[in-house]
Amino acid sequence: MLAERIAAGDFASAVYVVAEGASVVFADALGHAVLEPSKQHEATLETIYDLASLTKPLVTGLLCARRVERGELDLDGAIARYLPEFDVEDKRAITLRQLLTHTSGLPAWRPLYILAGGERERALQAILDQPLESEPGTRVFYSDLGFITLGFLLERMSGASLASLAQQEIFAPLNLRHTFFNPEMALQTSVAACETGNAFERETCGEEQAARYAGWREHLIWGEVHDGNAHFLGGAAGHAGLFSTARETLKLAQQFLAGHTELLAPETCALFHTNMTLGMEEARSFAWQLAATKDSTAGPVLPPDSFGHLGFTGTSCWTAPARERTFILLTNRTHAHALPFVNINGTRRRFHTLAWEALDERGSQDELKR
Repeated sequence: MLAERIAAGDFASAVYVVAEGASVVFADALGHAVLEPSKQHEATLETIYDLASLTKPLVTGLLCARRVERGELDLDGAIARYLPEFDVEDKRAITLRQLLTHTSGLPAWRPLYILAGGERERALQAILDQPLESEPGTRVFYSDLGFITLGFLLERMSGASLASLAQQEIFAPLNLRHTFFNPEMALQTSVAACETGNAFERETCGEEQAARYAGWREHLIWGEVHDGNAHFLGGAAGHAGLFSTARETLKLAQQFLAGHTELLAPETCALFHTNMTLGMEEARSFAWQLAATKDSTAGPVLPPDSFGHLGFTGTSCWTAPARERTFILLTNRTHAHALPFVNINGTRRRFHTLAWEALDERGSQDELKR
């Protein structure tokens, strides 16, 4: 199925890992990590991908969960307790839980690199200047700005950069050697390439606003973060910037499973499959979407309490906690493809269905052997 989608031009490469418990059951790599300017570097299981918004749960969510567990963060505490700048009329009621479940009311996206005048230290104020889309706690409205805010909160609390926190608290303890922010240039040939230039974000900004910015990247984005706001914020932000391989992404995903986590207390993992947005547009848990969400990319076979997330570059991670089944699919759909990029949600759903059925079939065969 994935080979057919590569042949159709939906994405240049696909690497997947399917695990049950602690065991990798299926894994493969297809296509080319780089097609332009010339076809080179076939994808392998060691290919490093820009995980884009998988950064939200795998780094920012995990770091926040550790602090909630230790009592350093109050899940229902006002964010203004930690970032006093939020003590303003329309935003002082926003809580940590609302940021983590995308119910804060903050807009989905804004070009902070334009609004902050190219100055990182003005980015938080640029977020504060945005009117809310809805009253906090009343609807799910997916927001990059909310997770960028969480990244700033973590940095403010610790006095360290988000990249340093992730290295110290996640990557080093798990012995991850191919997971990081800002890959070294020497690793470029091991990284899957993304879009050439910032055509998508320029189009999203609109002609008038885009004309005000002189910092658009025109080159092939390869070995540096694709997301413009993450790039502006130094390559590491609460919403994007993480790079990893499929196997090491699995290692990160296993930290959210009670039976396998090395970084959290097992009871903390209930946060990740508990619906915190009952009655709203989506079923959301702590930093993840739940399969109970209508038309989620989990597909029809994953149980409702399965939790997952997508990345704009073409990545995804879904976990069924009761069965301890995890599905990692990494593609680079923004590479070597004119706008509009292909919506690969149907491919994701089909991938999960095929993989689930293959796991069931394998289990049946094992039973017969016994």
